[in-house]
Amino acid sequence: MDAVADWFSSVISVFNTIQFKDIIDIAVITIIIFSLFQLIRQTRAVQLLKGVFILLVLFVFSSLFQLTMLTSLLRIFFQWAVILIAIIFQPEIRKALEQLGRNKVGRKYLGFLISHHRSESETQRIKKAIIDVADTAMLFSRSKTGALIVFERATMLSDIASSGTVLNSETSVALLGNIFFNKAPLHDGATIIRDGLVYASGCILPLTDNKSVDINLGTRHRAALGMSEQSDAVILVVSEETGAISIALDGNLSRDYNREALIEALEDLLIKEDEVKKDTFLSFFKRKEKNNEK
Repeated sequence: MDAVADWFSSVISVFNTIQFKDIIDIAVITIIIFSLFQLIRQTRAVQLLKGVFILLVLFVFSSLFQLTMLTSLLRIFFQWAVILIAIIFQPEIRKALEQLGRNKVGRKYLGFLISHHRSESETQRIKKAIIDVADTAMLFSRSKTGALIVFERATMLSDIASSGTVLNSETSVALLGNIFFNKAPLHDGATIIRDGLVYASGCILPLTDNKSVDINLGTRHRAALGMSEQSDAVILVVSEETGAISIALDGNLSRDYNREALIEALEDLLIKEDEVKKDTFLSFFKRKEKNNEK
């Protein structure tokens, strides 16, 4: 009983030393670890993590039974483990950092800091591009012509654009129709629209890593999902098989748009959302100035 009482007293003494900042520290670490497990749960990194855990168990086993050579080799491995993990889990680490930058807090309060002020002429150019794309998409839908159009937002896609041909041209139904004409040299890739201009065409997009997507989705839709998982871009897809018009955003696919619904959705995502971010940014600093005056 004395031993149990001593144990309880030691536990209570430990709890008495815990401060509020320690609780915050533990909560943050818990959230980070949970988020990491959520991130890698449905990826190939799970198998790699199992392999690392097996090596850790083997290291403990070899240390207990004094297997000198095996222990030395595993010790060397774990000394370089940080660098090895960074190399092995590079795609997952990159994805995690991209998702962190694209979360609601980052987009709401920090997105405006890295974006330039949009002039009225640029806004009108984007509106024209939206209407041109919507009109072209309806024509493609009726003729069942496949198309993949990426609207760039805060995440710059210059590395993706470099895989295609840079055009930097004004949008038009005729231009987009020629690009995706099934005998045109650029029709197989994606077209990137930046600030209302056709920036590049024939671009190669990354395919989605999500294994739970609909098995009936073709390469064009999988590329749209993959691009939406790795950036904040808005990707429009016209199915070559069904003529259905879809939008990929943040790893999700919404389908069956008509012209009016498509224009409304694109304007909300490309114009109104930026205006909300700007208003949020400005109101934040106005509140700060008022507080400083008080």
